[in-house]
Amino acid sequence: MKNDYSSLDILLKLSSKQQMVNVCQQAFLYRKRGPDHLPEAFIKDISQTLGLSARETRQCVCTLGHLLKTAVFNGSTDPKDIFVIFPAGFHKNLRDLITKIIIDNMDMWKEDSVAVQVSLPKLVDFDWRVDTKTSSDSVARMSVPTCILNLQIQPKAPRIDKTPQAETVNVELSKETLDTMLDGLGKIRDQLASVANR
Repeated sequence: MKNDYSSLDILLKLSSKQQMVNVCQQAFLYRKRGPDHLPEAFIKDISQTLGLSARETRQCVCTLGHLLKTAVFNGSTDPKDIFVIFPAGFHKNLRDLITKIIIDNMDMWKEDSVAVQVSLPKLVDFDWRVDTKTSSDSVARMSVPTCILNLQIQPKAPRIDKTPQAETVNVELSKETLDTMLDGLGKIRDQLASVANR
């Protein structure tokens, strides 16, 4: 089903480019949540500017969100590729402005789209070091090397408008565990290399 983006011509009534950027940001942020989840204060402000009812404004913003989502899904930052999304006869200046906003925000919106997918926590950064643990028993005093991994992990966001803080997880690996892990990673590397060479 193709959306009727020609209804977006009403956005020409917005008073400034910054207001258009704000509308696009909100439309993309709430693109999956439906018209009833848009913030009331935002809808009231835009409704007054556009001269529309709250329901019509919500529908307009959702249509814009669908257009933005389609552009990000296509992933091109070439204006010609984005122009194809708009219907024939769409207002040229408005099309150019929306296209510029899409190009300016493409990287951030792609990252946001990936971040809200159902997935495991994201590895943000890591550090490692080798420590020597000293242990003693009745026979002799021994030094045992261990590898300490410091992982910074960002969990999935609990809400669409919140970015969770990275959490730190420390893992201690003995020499045997590290050897097993490296052997497993080596086998994965070899399997991927054999698939890539086919």
